[in-house]
Amino acid sequence: MLQDLLERFLTGDGGPAADHVGLGMLLAEVHNQSRERLNQALRPLGINVRGFAVLLALPMYGPVSQRELIDRMRIDKSAMVRLIDELEDGGLVSRERAPQDRRAYCVVLTPHGEETLAKARRATEQVGEHIFGWLTEADRRHLVDLLRNLAEHAALPRPEASGSR
Repeated sequence: MLQDLLERFLTGDGGPAADHVGLGMLLAEVHNQSRERLNQALRPLGINVRGFAVLLALPMYGPVSQRELIDRMRIDKSAMVRLIDELEDGGLVSRERAPQDRRAYCVVLTPHGEETLAKARRATEQVGEHIFGWLTEADRRHLVDLLRNLAEHAALPRPEASGSR
């Protein structure tokens, strides 16, 4: 059903509005399918895509506060607290006092978290190869450039409609 609707929107017969909606729906469909495949691969490890993203981020930024993770990952504060709680309950991360500020806590990978991260990397590499492996390196770079530009443009303030108040 969704494929039929997408095809109808993207044929151009519905005008620019249908085309724009169709492109957005197509992006969402690709996102949903890839996220579901990744979640399926990660489920046996006791994590999901968001948890994996946190585990990936921790070695990149070192011991980091929840606040900094929230800012860097653009995840809602309450969602991040739940996510860190889940990862901590699974023994994958711990909250430790920040050496520079004893009132603050840093989120740190545990040894079990490091092992899980290594397994999750292997699992998601297989999924990524299935989804993106058919693209040439040039196609991948082009897709990344297009999506980055699209994300930047979508984040810009909307110009005022001319003549409307």
